Amino acid sequence: MQANPRATALPAPSSPPGVDAHYETENRRVWNDEKHADEEQEFVYEVSWLPELGVWRRFLRTHRKA
Repeated sequence: MQANPRATALPAPSSPPGVDAHYETENRRVWNDEKHADEEQEFVYEVSWLPELGVWRRFLRTHRKA
């Protein structure tokens, strides 16, 4: 199973100055237990820098059937 990551620039919710927030979209094949089949789904992550910790944060915002 291979992910097909792509970055999509969207306006970020109000974030403090100097914080680099952006969104990444990945289309992946995942198993659907109800249908007993693989299906393509789109996952949208918010990626932002946490200066107080010195790390990047990647947070799942939404996912849906692609």
